[in-house]
Amino acid sequence: MPLVSKLFRDNPRLQACLVSHAAHVTPGSKGQHVALIQYAVLTLEGGKIAGSEIALRNYGPTTTAAVLAYKRRRKIINPSYQTSADNIVGRMTIAALDREMALREFARGPTFQYAL
Repeated sequence: MPLVSKLFRDNPRLQACLVSHAAHVTPGSKGQHVALIQYAVLTLEGGKIAGSEIALRNYGPTTTAAVLAYKRRRKIINPSYQTSADNIVGRMTIAALDREMALREFARGPTFQYAL
């Protein structure tokens, strides 16, 4: 099932992340897809991400920490090989972010628009 939130649905890189292990978002990644993840994590989890990482759309140390906090709070782990959350955005994480963002968008109404 594809990503459905307005925030993520038109981003091919994040759509790929949902279905491909090779497309997981890892520390050092850069681009619009990282900016979308940063926005979602800050919106849903709070915390802080360094302005330099946001400006460069960089999956750096503070973005990594924010994603890890998001995953820990929601217990996003794959029990077949993990005992604790990691700092990557893979299938389970992007699906959780998408689901939560879609619910938030729905609550705000059909005309809600993002200004990134």
